[in-house]
Amino acid sequence: MPTSRWGVGDVAVGRRVIVRRELTAEEAAASGKKVTDVIGHVESLDPLIVRPSSTSHASPGEEPDAIDFTPYNVLVVKALPDQVVRNSDIRAVETATAKAFPGIEHTWAGQWLMRAGDGITERSNSALPIGPGAGTSPVPLDDIRAFYARHDLPVRIAVPDRICRPAEQLVAGEGWEIGPDIIVMTRSAADLPEATAPESLPGIRAEVLDQPDEAWLDLYHFRGKALPRRALQLLREDIDGRMSFGRLVVDGEAGESRTVAITRGTLTESGDGRRWLGFSAVEVAPDLRRRGLGTLMGLHMMHWGAANGADECYLQVVSGNDAGVALYRSLGFTEHHRHRYAVWNG
Repeated sequence: MPTSRWGVGDVAVGRRVIVRRELTAEEAAASGKKVTDVIGHVESLDPLIVRPSSTSHASPGEEPDAIDFTPYNVLVVKALPDQVVRNSDIRAVETATAKAFPGIEHTWAGQWLMRAGDGITERSNSALPIGPGAGTSPVPLDDIRAFYARHDLPVRIAVPDRICRPAEQLVAGEGWEIGPDIIVMTRSAADLPEATAPESLPGIRAEVLDQPDEAWLDLYHFRGKALPRRALQLLREDIDGRMSFGRLVVDGEAGESRTVAITRGTLTESGDGRRWLGFSAVEVAPDLRRRGLGTLMGLHMMHWGAANGADECYLQVVSGNDAGVALYRSLGFTEHHRHRYAVWNG
């Protein structure tokens, strides 16, 4: 079964997909077209059976018939987000995220925002196509190369789903190394579940700091690795919005306090009137994992965001981190879209 590289994850039973198939000779003669698309949910992979989301032939309230694609020439199957997502919504989330991770220096090249930071995290060291005309404009590759050459950094571009076809075509060529998909998940900041501490840790309390202290910094790792001191300092640089550092604290028998979970929260706007809470850098002390502290930390941060005007929440998790995806789904997040980073190695 031919699947699209740009789908949001694997094609699997239960996933929402779009199937493009070739029309039969009779269908093509009648319609004047060569292909047709069907959007629906996968009921079987072998054979490929998809139940369409809607059809003009179904009566109101009637579920459309599932389609068995065995007789047809299927050209491509592409996994879709859990819900209908507009291109403008993808651009909005990416814009809010870019404001939260501006790098040390950032500037525009046409429809692309170029950011340079410490060279470690992709978000602060990549060019991002968030201008409204990025989908129809050539990638300003010469400008991007010159910018990163000045900063002695590799040429790295972010490629979000759908909003920049020219970038997708560019990185599909030779000389580009494409990293793993990053899943962008969202939820409303309204109707949040109550943040209740686990019974095993009744004295735990949440704090939100304007700046991280040494205990917060000591607990943080980026993808399992400790960061250099300079990179840690960049976590608290000014952004185009508001930043905070959440933590969970427990008191020991001798009265000393211990930081047992952390996260970094940001409040930024997406240019369409919405304010977004983003949280990242979620970390739990190794000896207290699998006790619900990651969930509790996320809930406290979302409540803080809602109290400070957030309309929506977003976060990112690398594809393949099934435990992380499960945690965030338990907090009410669903997959919104994906992006990935491509580095020029040619």
